[in-house]
Parts: sequence; C-alpha cells; structure tokens
Amino acid sequence: MADTCPKCGFAEVGNDRCPQCGVVVALYNASLEKLRRGPHAPPLTAKAVAPSTFTPTPPAPPTGPVASPRPVPPAPSDGSRRARFMGSGATLFGIHVVNVLLTLATLGIYAFWAKVRVRAYLLSETEFEGDRFAYHGTGREMLRGFLKALVFFFIPISALNLVPELLGAPLAVVAATRALVYVVASVFVPVAMIGARRYRLSRTSWRGIRLSLRAHTWDFVRLWTWCTFLTAVTLGLFYPIYVVRRQDFMTRHMWFGSQRFGFDGRGRDLFWPFVGMVLLLPVTLGLSWFWFSARKLRYFAAHTSFGGARFASSVRALPLAWLTLSSLVVLILTLGLAWPWMSVRALRFAYANLSIEGPLALDSVTQQAQAASATGEGLAGFLDADLGLT
Repeated sequence: MADTCPKCGFAEVGNDRCPQCGVVVALYNASLEKLRRGPHAPPLTAKAVAPSTFTPTPPAPPTGPVASPRPVPPAPSDGSRRARFMGSGATLFGIHVVNVLLTLATLGIYAFWAKVRVRAYLLSETEFEGDRFAYHGTGREMLRGFLKALVFFFIPISALNLVPELLGAPLAVVAATRALVYVVASVFVPVAMIGARRYRLSRTSWRGIRLSLRAHTWDFVRLWTWCTFLTAVTLGLFYPIYVVRRQDFMTRHMWFGSQRFGFDGRGRDLFWPFVGMVLLLPVTLGLSWFWFSARKLRYFAAHTSFGGARFASSVRALPLAWLTLSSLVVLILTLGLAWPWMSVRALRFAYANLSIEGPLALDSVTQQAQAASATGEGLAGFLDADLGLT
C-alpha cells in the first residue's frame, strides 16, 4: 500500500525509499520519534516484571545506625551543553588532498563537490547531545547556482563595465557606467550573503530536523544598504550598531524545524567598547581588536535564545588572539598545507567556548523543511560575501 513521505509529502511511496527526495521512510520516522520522545528510562525487562512464586525471607533488621539514602540527582533536563568535534586534522587533510587533485584534473569543476565533501565531513563529526549533524547539499546544486550567478550577475556586470570603454564612449559616460556598476554590485552583496546563509542552513540537519532561514531577501538588502551608508557617513562609528542589527536579523529569522531562535541584543551596548577599541588600536598595535571581537562574541551568545534556553560564550581576547595569529603563522610557514589542522583547531576552540544553558525542550520540535536555491552560494563565491558559516 502506498504511503506519504514524512519529509517532502510525496503521496506515492511504494517501498521504503521515497522516489522524490530519496529519504528512507523508516529511518526518518525513527529519527522523528526519537526527537519527540526525548530521554527516557530503559524499559523493564521480562525478568523484572514476571510474577514470581518464590517468597523471600525478609532480612533481619539492622543492628547499627541506619544511613540515610543518598539523594538521586535529577535528570539532566537543564544545565550546560556543548557541541564536540570528533574528527581529526589528518582525515580532513586526506579529503583536502583528494579535492585539490580532482579540482586540478577537472579544471576547477570539481571545486563544488570538494566544498560539499569538506562541509559534510565537518558536520558529520560534530556531536551534540549524543547525535551528529548532517549536510545534505550536493555539488550539482552548487554548480547550478554558480552558473545562474554567472549568467545573471557576472556577465552582465562585466559587459556593463567594459562595453562603454571599448566603444570609445565619452569619459562622463564611462564614469557614470562605472558608478552604476558599483551600485548594482553593492546591492548584490547582501543578496549573496543572505542567499548563502539560507542555502547552507536548509542543507543542515540534526536528528533528522532541518535548519532554515525564513526571511525576505529585500528586507535584508534594505537593512544592509542603510546601515552601510550610515557607517560610511559616521566614519565607522555606526559599525557596532550595524553588526548587532545584522546579527539580530539573521538570528531571529533562523529556525530549527518548528522552533525559532531569538535575539534581544541592542547596538548601543557595543558602541562604547568599540570606541575604546579604536582609541587603543595604535597603543596595542591592533591587538585591541581581539578584545572587542571576544566581547562581541560573548554579547551575541548571551543575547541569543532557543526556546527556554540561552547560549553563553566564554571566549577571551588573549586565547582568541593566540589562535588567530599562530594559525596565520603556521599557514604561511607550511604554504597552506596545515589548513586542515588549523580548521579543526578553530572548530574545537569555538565549541569549547560556546554552550547552551537552561531547559532544551526538543520534544515539540517538528520538521518544517524550507526550499532554498544555491544561487546565493554562487554569488557569494563571486563577491566573497559570507557571514561565517563554513
């Protein structure tokens, strides 16, 4: 009898695998059921519940002082939780070497599949609450997104920039055309940023539940354009307010299944720390930037919530500076060959300093997968626009 796919809703699943999305229905339902049940005590065995006809002789009462029973600790429904990276730099190095060789052999075409392999490995080796994350993106999707970005952005922008000069147009026309190219490219930067974030989250899951970004692209374009203008007009003083507003937008529109993330930070809280960092830049030879970055990370985590739980960060300036500068030196000395080990080192540092505190109610979370295109990923590659996801 045909069944309905619990993931994509396809109504004619004749066997255990959905012909539309490829998910194994039994495994998918088991993951959802595990998420709904949450932690529970192991069932009683048949030996424990079977009636017995043997009546034991009651033990003799103790003659000495009776010790009070040790209190049983409560179930760990609250408390601090951290993700852990279980992989190794050596394994990532092997993946990296194969990726480089295949990318060279295919004249760069394999680069999209190479990026998928790295993301899939990093997520599959990231464990939280006993379960690991998964990445569902494909190289074909990313290649298709790259080609769309090439056709609809890179080629028209390049033509608009070069044709007036090749045709011998007046200098005023060439200058106006280049100004127009700059404006159009500036609009595509936030489009690429939010498109890349939406795609990567939509292809990430934990316990069979997908993450998603549910936001209108043009809302972020307006936010980015206005805040970039104010940052330029105020000679950078608006920057801390801008980064908080950007974090607020991206966090409040992020979902895990049917549960939404929250953010309650305010830009003015980072304004004076930012001013102090700028004043100390010459004195500290730029090292005050790490102090501000660590404070920003702690602030972002403390004001991010998921249901009744809140995130917390313990990152400090000196360890962050040591991680960044020493990794840069190692990469230079090894001509980039140490990239896998430095990447693993950075991930473990991030996970060790980030936790989620409080009750984490996952039994009510259900799947609400969202469609997303890889075009934003392709644009981000052209414009080098990213927000920090791998």
